[in-house]
Amino acid sequence: MLKLDFHPSGRHFLQIPGPSPVPDRILRAMSLPTIDHRGPEFGALGLALLDKIKRIFKTESPVIIYPASGTGAWEAALSNTLSPGDKVLMFETGHFATLWHKMARRLGLEPEFIGLPGYEGWRHGVQADMIESRLKDDVRHEIKAVCVVHNETSTGVTSDIAAVRRAIDAAGHPALLIVDTISGLACADYRHDEWGVDVTVSGSQKGLMLPPGISFNALSDKAIAVSQKARLPKSFWAWDEILEANKNGYWPYTPNTNLLYGLNEALDMLLEEGFDHVLERHQRWAAGVRTAVEAWGLEIQCQDPTVYSPVLTGVVMPEGIDADEVRRIIYERFDLSLGMGLGKAKGKMFRIGHLGDCNDLTLIATLGGCEAGMKLAGVALKGSGVTAALDYFANHPLKGDN
Repeated sequence: MLKLDFHPSGRHFLQIPGPSPVPDRILRAMSLPTIDHRGPEFGALGLALLDKIKRIFKTESPVIIYPASGTGAWEAALSNTLSPGDKVLMFETGHFATLWHKMARRLGLEPEFIGLPGYEGWRHGVQADMIESRLKDDVRHEIKAVCVVHNETSTGVTSDIAAVRRAIDAAGHPALLIVDTISGLACADYRHDEWGVDVTVSGSQKGLMLPPGISFNALSDKAIAVSQKARLPKSFWAWDEILEANKNGYWPYTPNTNLLYGLNEALDMLLEEGFDHVLERHQRWAAGVRTAVEAWGLEIQCQDPTVYSPVLTGVVMPEGIDADEVRRIIYERFDLSLGMGLGKAKGKMFRIGHLGDCNDLTLIATLGGCEAGMKLAGVALKGSGVTAALDYFANHPLKGDN
């Protein structure tokens, strides 16, 4: 039985694709004394946060901040824009797209789930042509929203959201575009305004490097207008009261003040570094990890190189090898946590997170733990992924670092 005070020497390697490690700078900010959430200091903090978070979503429109998980922001996006019985088109790319579909049903919507068949469908991104074709068939415009996942955390696939917007426009359809980028924000390129997204859903515990407990809805003018007529029940999630209170930097209920301190620090860290640099290093880390997987002679879960995720890489185990058993050995022997296969991918693969508060040596150590653990589990490896990744990182410095 695992003891609750399990703290071996050294630092635990949390290499799941979120929650990601929280930097000391953010932890220190969160430890500051709590202030009056109706006082002037809080209003100044709120206004600063609401302005800075727009730069991360690349939007000029409002961003709602909830004291909730990403699941809460899913519900907020649906409940503020839709009415009971509304038809929603959702695309199956993995476990989290599937959970969002389940939520839509439970809220009294009529979601239609399309996608490529079987497990192989979980190895590719959103197929925009399938969305366009379905919307063209919807001549009565009964479908009120298209919901897609930008970075599917369960598979390591980052879908082309701009292509989905083009598909909706090509079909001449008025459906809202609602996008989950819970694991993509601040790791993968995302452009709320430029890509014509109506509601973007995200969370704090991935690229923003915070603990779970904050989530977001970035809005469009169209979404705000639609929300005024939407009839799904909502109170806590309702945008109207939040937007009104946010005008002065406040919330209509008690906010999670100390997490907001952390969010403020995280945004400063990202913006001080330069957001383009942040995105570049994530792409570089991902390429280095994929180089290791290829050197091992193993398959990457994502089968389309054009949509490889910069957030995580899924590593498929050979036939007859239980990926969860490999993960168990790696965890117990090397104090290294990896993401498990979920849903249709359970037991077939494990996931290496390479996001947030990370660096080259963090990933070299992670790959070393993976390599040693797979050997202990009896996985036949073609070559050394550690050596391959070391060579990649040495020969591919970030711009300005060489």
